[in-house]
This record gives sequence, structure tokens and C-alpha cells, in this order.
Amino acid sequence: MQANEDINAQFYRYLWAYILVALSGCLGNVVDGIIVGNLISEDGVSAINLSKPINQFIFTLHLLINAGAGMLVGYSLGKNRVDDARRFFTRALTLSMSLGLILALFGGLLFPSATARLLCSNQEILPLARDYMQVLLIGNPAFILMWGLSTMVGVDGSPRLVSDAVIIDNVVNLCLDIVFIKWFGWGITGSSVATVVGHLVGIAILLSHWRNPESRRLTLDFSSTGLLASWKRIVSQGAPLAIASICLTLLLFSANSIVLSTLGRVGIFAFAVCMNLLQIYNLFVSGTCQTLQSLGAIQVGKGDAEGLRTVLRKAFRFITVAMAVTCLFVWIEPQLIVKLFGADEPGMLAEGSHALRVFALSFIPFCYIYVMMIVYKLYSHHHMALFISFILSLTVIPVLWIISRKAPGLLWYSYIIAYLIEAAAILLLHRLTKVKFQLKQP
Repeated sequence: MQANEDINAQFYRYLWAYILVALSGCLGNVVDGIIVGNLISEDGVSAINLSKPINQFIFTLHLLINAGAGMLVGYSLGKNRVDDARRFFTRALTLSMSLGLILALFGGLLFPSATARLLCSNQEILPLARDYMQVLLIGNPAFILMWGLSTMVGVDGSPRLVSDAVIIDNVVNLCLDIVFIKWFGWGITGSSVATVVGHLVGIAILLSHWRNPESRRLTLDFSSTGLLASWKRIVSQGAPLAIASICLTLLLFSANSIVLSTLGRVGIFAFAVCMNLLQIYNLFVSGTCQTLQSLGAIQVGKGDAEGLRTVLRKAFRFITVAMAVTCLFVWIEPQLIVKLFGADEPGMLAEGSHALRVFALSFIPFCYIYVMMIVYKLYSHHHMALFISFILSLTVIPVLWIISRKAPGLLWYSYIIAYLIEAAAILLLHRLTKVKFQLKQP
């Protein structure tokens, strides 16, 4: 009984911390969209949405390395193998930052215009998209470091510090959005700069975790022992999440192109608002999954099957309530949400409201499927986790393309149709492979 009470307290301590961490990845975009829509134009909101494949790709690098390493660090700390945890921490940090710097050099400094043209075919929106994307790419190491440190500091036992860092990060971002856009006159570039500066402030706060040697176990260890083997384990552990994320990157790129060519300027704005709604759902999904990865991995490391089941029950209960409340609000006040992003044209209000209601339902199966991928991973059913990673987004692309050609008026229903197909495929494979949820040692 005492063990369950301890897990209960730890679950919510980790959960709220990681939900706030997710704000670092998504609230910046949502706030940028609202402020840009009101201070610049609806096309500015569309430009931010067209840049989301870049943001998602940056997040993919974090998932591939830091999220995977975070689970390995959790396993190691659960087994009291502190030296192993330190090596995973150091190697994940150096690898992710190296990739971030390479992306900043090529995408942000050498080929910013080519990158923007690849993602935006509309000449009216293109200048806004280029200005926003360039700063996003140059500042991407700050994104990766903020998310990576948040994961590691949380696993190292300081989720409260993570919460504080993310709150301040987003407050700084919100305030500087207005200052840079309106007072400095930097336009949409100021919106992107504000997000990067907010992350830098958050990083400074997270680094204070290492000021007190007694409160932390993770320190830098640059020894070369088993270097390649460690990187292989890190990448292997994070692969399912990263594959799901890179598939989502492809989906965002494909969906933007299809919607823009099928429904034009009004359609891409409505889709941008829907993608901002997805960011709100992502708060709950990301917080739940990060909690499962950290707290669940520790239970696996301890060999505590009942503790892991307790964590899973609480995770599914929370995600169900969160989705129900969010969906209900969207159905009651869709037009209010659309207006938040600066829309005042009747056509944009009507199309945006209709799209929001459909997407609010579409994201429910998406959230459950994503959480199940983490569950399969914790139980070492890697084939199922990889299968979900591939189909989670890739199924949507052909469905979206077919409906855009055969029934463009039903384009917004593509997502829910695709996710229901995916759920049926997962259930079928689960039964065919006779998967059992029994705890295995990683």
C-alpha cells in the first residue's frame, strides 16, 4: 500500500513537471500564432504552420537521442548504476548538440531561402515563412538543449526545477513576442527570436541543478569506454519515438502541401489553427509519455511489475480525462478559438470552426495510439513499438491524398479515418503476434 502511495505521489510530481516541459515545445508556437495573427496577419499564422515540419524535425533529434538516453538513464538509476547513467547523459548531450549545430549551419546560415521555398509554395506567404524559419533553424541548438536538459534533470530527481524553468521560459517568450514584434518592429522574425531567447533563459535555470552536488547524481563523464556501444543503445532506445516524429514531420509537410493546393489560403489558415489545437493535445500526450518513460523505466529497472501497472493505470486515466475536457471545449466554442488567431473574415471563421470540431475528435485515437507505443516499449515489445511509429503518421498521407482527389469537401475527415484504420491494424497485429504484457528486463 505504501509503495502504491509513493508511486502515486511520484506520478503526479513527474506528470505536471513534464506537462510544463511540453509547453517549451508547443506553447511557443501557439503563443506565436495568436500574437502574430493579431499583430501581423492571418498569413503570418499560416507561415508559422508551414514552418512546423522544421520544428518537428528538431524535436525528432531530441527524441532520438535525449528521450532514448533518458530511458536508459532511468533504467541505470533504478539499478543504482550511477556511472552508466552519467555516461549515457554525457554522450546524449554531446551528440544531440553536435547535430543541432550542423542543422543550424546548413539550414539557417547557408540555405535559408531554399529551405523556405521547399516548405512554402505560396508567394504571398513565402517572405514571412523565410524570416520565421531562418531564426528557428539558427536557434535550434537552444531548443534541443532545453528539451534534453529538461528530460535529464527530471530523471535526476528535480522535476520541480524543470517546472520552474519551463514556466519562466514561456513567460519570457510571451513578453518578448510583444516587445520584439510591436515595439522593436521586427515582425515575424521577432516572434521566432523571442522563442529562442526564452529557451536560453530556461537553460540557464536548468543548469542550476548542478550547483548543489548533493542533490544530483548526473555529472559529465567523457570517458571513451564503450562509446560506440552507448550511442547505439541510445539511438536504438529512442528510435520508435524518433521514427514516429519523423513520420509526423513528413505528414506535416505533405498535409500542408495538399491543403494549400486543395483549399487555398483559407484552408491553410484553418489547418494552421487545427495544428495549434494539436499542440494543446500534445501537452497531455507528451507529459503522459515522458512520465511513462521516466517513472515507468525506473519501475522496470527495479523489476516492479505492480508498480509499472500502477503508473500505466494513472497515465490512461489522466489522458482520458484531459482529452474529454479539451474536446468538449472545442465543440462548444470553436469560433472563439479561431478568433484568437486574428481571423475576422466570415469564410475563415466558418471553415476554421468546422475543421476544429472534426480535428478535436480525430486527435482522440491519435493520443491513445501514441501512448500505447510507449507501453509496448516499456514491455520490450519493440516490433509493436516500431510498427506504431511507422503507421502513426504515414497512414494519414495516402488517405489525405485520396480524399483530396475524390472528395475535397471531406478533406478534414482524413485524419480520423486514418487513425481508426491504424487502431484496427494495431489490434490485429497484437492478436496475430500473441503479445503479452509481462515485464522483461531491458
